[in-house]
Amino acid sequence: MDEFDILIVGTGAMACLFAARLSAAKLRVMMLGTWVDGLQALRSQGVHVINDEGEQVYSVKVSDDPKACEGAKLILVMVKAWQTEQAGQRLLQCITPNALVLTLQNGDGNYEKLSRLLGVNRVAVGATTVGATLLGPATVRPAGDGVITLGIHGRLKPMADLLGKAGFIVETAPDISSVQWGKLVINAAINPLTALLRVQNGELLKRASARSVMTSAAREAAAVAIAKGVHLPYPDPVLAAEAIARRTAMNYSSMLQDILRGAQTEIDFINGAVVQEGEKKGVPVVVNRTLWLLIKAAAGR
Repeated sequence: MDEFDILIVGTGAMACLFAARLSAAKLRVMMLGTWVDGLQALRSQGVHVINDEGEQVYSVKVSDDPKACEGAKLILVMVKAWQTEQAGQRLLQCITPNALVLTLQNGDGNYEKLSRLLGVNRVAVGATTVGATLLGPATVRPAGDGVITLGIHGRLKPMADLLGKAGFIVETAPDISSVQWGKLVINAAINPLTALLRVQNGELLKRASARSVMTSAAREAAAVAIAKGVHLPYPDPVLAAEAIARRTAMNYSSMLQDILRGAQTEIDFINGAVVQEGEKKGVPVVVNRTLWLLIKAAAGR
């Protein structure tokens, strides 16, 4: 019998939130990571989830050694986009030939990298609007309920069943690129601005100048998606971005969280991806380029 039901690659906010909810559903969770402080906290105290009801603690298995995860059959990849290549290389050391690896990461290109390394039959892609704020190593605050949307894959049912058992709302979309780019457009409009201004998402709606930049970034990113032949899941990217900023008004975006703790951001895979694809398609991306460069400058790059 396997020593764990599901392997989560990553030890950050989303990885910890998913680990906690899966553990709460009586599933055996293994976490594979490289963040030393996160690993130490998980080993010593488990995952701490803090919400309006108080604080709950969930026990998980954890390791920095892929060999400790040998035999993994169901795997969730929840690392930052810039860590995807490394995560794929580490998974090669422990997953079974018939494993199913699901990426729910932000940014563009994660599925392609994992598929190249692990094989298309073993990799599935999805997107989620579930959010979490990392309060410290192994300590998270849920940032509101959301949906997990999965692409079409013939071997996804066991993973979908586990996520459903943990209380997640799981849907399937025949065109996952629509969902992915729909999220990327919104992230490109909200995340870098909140990181630069160091404000919660809702503050963008209160400042006319910030709202104007958010509007321009969303329209540019949407134009790039349309030029790529992507049918976005909403008719108006500006209204969609504003709705998310309003619904997550008290949230600190993942990019702001990264900036505040001096960590590498996913800017290259969000606004950077918009710029790269926009240049290929001849779509103007002045605002997204500016946000991309400003975040890189803020991070000392």
